[in-house]
Amino acid sequence: MRVVVVGASEQAVVMAGLLIDRGHELILVDRNRDRIDELEEELNCAFLHGDGTRPSILREADPTEADVLFCLTNQDQVNILASLAGRSLGFGRVITSVLDEDFEELCGELGLEHTIVPERTIGRYLADLVEGLDVLELRTVVRGEARFFSFEAGREARGPVVELELPEDARIICLYRDDEFRLCDPDTTIRRGDQVVILTHSRHLSELRERWDPEVAEGES
Repeated sequence: MRVVVVGASEQAVVMAGLLIDRGHELILVDRNRDRIDELEEELNCAFLHGDGTRPSILREADPTEADVLFCLTNQDQVNILASLAGRSLGFGRVITSVLDEDFEELCGELGLEHTIVPERTIGRYLADLVEGLDVLELRTVVRGEARFFSFEAGREARGPVVELELPEDARIICLYRDDEFRLCDPDTTIRRGDQVVILTHSRHLSELRERWDPEVAEGES
C-alpha cells in the first residue's frame, strides 16, 4: 500500500516505522525542515517538506496513487484542514487524529468519517486489559495473509449468509446488531444495518471493498 502521513509527531513516526517494516510505501509530509533532516536517518521513506494543509503540497504526494492519508500532527485544526484538503484531492481514505474530543463531532459534520481520538483509544485498551481482554492478541490469530473486513449491511446484503456468494477464501464469522455480538453460521439471516465481519485472504480485500465500500475501492484504483 502507498500511505501518505501529514505530520512528523511521535505517533506518526512510530506508525511510519511499523508500516515501512511491513513493506508499505510511505511519504511523510512536514513543514519543519529540521525535523525531516532528523528523521531521514531513522526512516526509510520519502519525505515532502511543506504545509500539509495546502492542496499544492498534497498534490505532490500524488493522491490518486495513494491508498490512505493520515493526518497526525499535534494540532487538531491542522489535521482537520489537511483532511479536508486531502479528501477534495481524491485520497482514497482519509484518517484524522484529534486530541480534543470536542472536535470529533465537528469532524463528523464535515464528513470526515474516519476520525480517531488517540487518548480514548489507549484508555479503552487499558480498560480492556483490566478485564482480561488484550485486543493486540489478535496478532497471534490473524497472521500471514489473513485479514478482517467489515461492512454495514444494506438492502443488497439482506438474507441468509449462505446466499452472499463470498470468495472461496472468505467467511462471515460474526455480526453486530444493535451493538450485540452474534456468531454466524450459514443459516444466519443478515438484516439491514447489521455490522458484518468477514475473515478473508488479503487477495480478496479489493473485491470486497468494491462490493461493499465502493468509495474506498474507487480511491484505491
